[in-house]
Amino acid sequence: MAQKKHDPNSKVIAENRRARFDYFIENDLECGIVLYGSEVKSLRQGGANIAESYATVENGELWLINSAIAPYLQAKTWGHEERRKRKLLVSRKELSRLWAATAKDGMTLVPMVMYFNDKGRVKIKIGVGKGKKLTDKRETSAKRDWDRQKRRLLKEHG
Repeated sequence: MAQKKHDPNSKVIAENRRARFDYFIENDLECGIVLYGSEVKSLRQGGANIAESYATVENGELWLINSAIAPYLQAKTWGHEERRKRKLLVSRKELSRLWAATAKDGMTLVPMVMYFNDKGRVKIKIGVGKGKKLTDKRETSAKRDWDRQKRRLLKEHG
């Protein structure tokens, strides 16, 4: 059995840990993202935040809004804006599916993970989900606590 080598180029840059807590994620898809050179260099240093960001379809294009990429200090003259709209790259078929989900079904496009793929390109995983109500969040939290307690009891008596 051949083992897959770990590629030094592929690594997680930013993760939205609250996405699965705040939303019922039905499916997800990988998107490319249009970036400036100073943004990529900043991402290589790990300066990104996608926790408060979301994606939306405007004028037939998919956009990532409110994501933060820290300024790259060595690019003083040709730097970038920290919280600008960034275009996401998807196929037309996927774009129409996402647009239909948000317009008709009341779904939300939530960025879940931003990472470098095995070729060293920045990708972002977008989840299509519906927002949870407070009771659903409590239910999720209670289930997680119960599972943790169950594992602890099985470990003690097993």
